[in-house]
This record gives sequence, structure tokens and C-alpha cells, in this order.
Amino acid sequence: MQGNFFNKFSLSHEKETYATVQANIESGVVFRGTNLCILIFAIIVASLGLNLNSPAVIIGAMLISPLMGPIMGIGLGVAITDIILLRKAIYNYFIASIVALVTSTIFFLLSPLNAAHSEILARTSPTVYDVLIAFAGGLAGIIATSSKLKGNVIPGVAIATALMPPLCTAGYGLATLHFSFFFGALYLFIINSVFIALATFIIVRILHFPHKHQQSKRSETIAHRIVWLVVLITLLPSLYFGYDMVQRDRFTKNANAFINAEVNFPNDYLLNKKIDAKQRSITLVFGGKEISTAEIEQLRTQMKKYPLNNSTLDVKQGFSYLAENDMGEKPEQLNNLSEILKASESRKDSLQTIIDSIHKRQALGIQIYKELKVQYAIIDAVIQPAITVTDSSLSKSYLAVMSFSRRLSQADKTKIGSWLKVRLQQNNVTLIFK
Repeated sequence: MQGNFFNKFSLSHEKETYATVQANIESGVVFRGTNLCILIFAIIVASLGLNLNSPAVIIGAMLISPLMGPIMGIGLGVAITDIILLRKAIYNYFIASIVALVTSTIFFLLSPLNAAHSEILARTSPTVYDVLIAFAGGLAGIIATSSKLKGNVIPGVAIATALMPPLCTAGYGLATLHFSFFFGALYLFIINSVFIALATFIIVRILHFPHKHQQSKRSETIAHRIVWLVVLITLLPSLYFGYDMVQRDRFTKNANAFINAEVNFPNDYLLNKKIDAKQRSITLVFGGKEISTAEIEQLRTQMKKYPLNNSTLDVKQGFSYLAENDMGEKPEQLNNLSEILKASESRKDSLQTIIDSIHKRQALGIQIYKELKVQYAIIDAVIQPAITVTDSSLSKSYLAVMSFSRRLSQADKTKIGSWLKVRLQQNNVTLIFK
């Protein structure tokens, strides 16, 4: 039973013949005529997608791109020690890369749109996660190529490994003289190329493709060492960038948790926040009542709980900071913020007036009850403000509900009514005797 389970993972059942697989890979290695024209148009489409920040257009360009051919050819050539195929694949790989880079550079030089959208920025900082994507995609690609049941794997691999957008982003970096974009995107392209080739190399070895050209044992060992050295050199920087990305993401989450939980000052409003994960700094801009130095220091001590020990906290106060510093606010937006704060203060004052009025009325009712209790020990009185509604108007009035432990004379009732009108300075007093 256990043997049957592991047999499900065997690649030999649907494996294509070695000659067919090699022929399929070799046919995509050479860039001339049709392949070269398709590459140029695919680069233009991908560049348009990056320029317009359109993922759909970029995906379409990746689907029609023939760049996978020479990369898989390099992996196959090293695996079966076919020097002729390896040289041909490397030559065409560089030809395709140069043509793609020149095409994208010319496109972005001519394009009137030069903004670095999110689709461009996403391809300037490769990490170890891009290594894993390229390697897994390469494994899927060579397994599908070696199988009779190819399905739609190859197009999916072309999308996942994303060979076209990094080259176009590198062209954008050259055209706009953003060399950090150029080197970052070019490094991502190299990562994808190396690990797709490595995946091809490993699967070809696992499937025991026959060697076309036998080399001496020493030459083969040197070739393998070169392959793994290239892999290691490509991998190490991505590990650092991946670690750095995780650390920045963790800092951003901790900073947001700190701001949400601790940054709360009465009569102050957080107008803007800026979290710089690279510099490990947090900048907070407040409007409203001035925050004291002691309160700011107390806030800094709370940073240790999140943890943000080695971070800096800068607290700015007032609209003048926003006006003088580039925090993304325009003058009209500052005016809007001022109006919002004024309206908020006005609403706050109105609510406070209502609350004070309610408290005042409650205190008045209690005081009047005490005064009546002194005069009539047998009385239990409730004084409640009320509104009298008529057909033509609304008027303020008071309602007094009274109960007695024994019957009260009419003279006493009249006396109480007169006293309440004088005490409340209000003639509109309604008495209900229980």
C-alpha cells in the first residue's frame, strides 16, 4: 500500500522520450526571425503594461515571451554535458537579454509617462522569495516539458517566474537614470534565469537523460562546481534582502500597533503618521492642544513594549510643520483640516453644553426636593423639566409629580404650587398630586 502511494509521485509513467524533450528545448533556444520579433513585441507590450501600471497587460506579455527557451537550454546543456547546446543557449540568452534591454530602454526614452508605478517598484528589490518562486516555477516547467501531459503548465510558469517585467524595469532604470532600479531589476532577472536553469539541471539529472558528449571526470566536476558557485553567488544577496524585507514588515506592524494602542492624547488629533522601516523611525504630526515634553517622553518609554527599542520617535505639533515639510499635504488640504478641527471643536462645545445642562437640571431637582422635604416631611416630590407643545409653538415648562404619606389640604397644595413658581422662576409649572 505504501509503495502504491509513493508511486503516484513517479514521473516515469507520463515521461516523454529523451529525444523529443531535447528537441523541444533546443527548438526554443535560438533567437532569430520569428522568435526575435516576438520577443521585441513582447517587450513593448510588457513596457506598456509597466507604464500604465496594468497587471493584465504585463501578464499578456509574459505569455507570449519566448525567453524561457535559452534558460532551459542552459540547464539541459550543463546536465547532459552538451557543450554545443550550452554555448548556443548562452549566446542566445545574452542576445535575447540585450535586445530586450535595448528595446525597453528606447521605449521608456520615447514614452511621455515616466512615473514609477507599483508594478515597476515591485521588481526593484528581489528577495529570497523570488528565488523560491523561480526555482519552483522552473521545476514545474521542466517536468511539464518532459511529460506527455503538458497541459497549461508552461504558460503558468512564464507568468510565475516573470522574466519579461524585470528586463523592462531595468530598461526603465537606464532610460530615467534610476540606476538602483536598473541593478535591482537586473538582479531579479538573473535570479529567475539561474534558478530556472538550476531546476532544469536537477530534473534532467533525476530523469537520467543520457549524456550527449562525455567529458573527463575532472572536467565534469569543475563544470558542476561552477554551476553551484553561480547559484551560491546569486542566492546570498537575495537571502539578505529577504531578511531585510521581513524585518521591515515586522517593524511596520509593530509601529502601527504602537500608534493604535498608545498614541492617544486628549484634545489632540493625529493628523499624519510616517513610518520609515529602513531608518527605523516614526514621525507623528498632531494638531490641537500642545503636548508636553513629559508626555512625549512617556510615549517613547512605551515603545519598548512592542518592541521598538532601537527606533526613533519624532512628534511634530501644529499646522506650521505640515506647511513647511513635505508630508504629502497640500495647502488646500491644510485648510480643510483646519475647518474639520473647528467643526469638531464646535460640536464638542455643543455636546458639553448639553451635558452641563442635564447635570444642572438634575442638581436643581435634588435641591428642590431637599427644600420641600424641610417644609413638608410627608412629601415625596419629583421635579422634571418638560416641553409644552401647542398648535403654534413650543414652550419650556416644569412638571412636578408629588406623593404624600397622608392627605394634604388644598391650601397646602396651592402654597406648594406658588412656592415652586417663585423658586424656579417659571410660571409654567404643572403639578400632579398622588
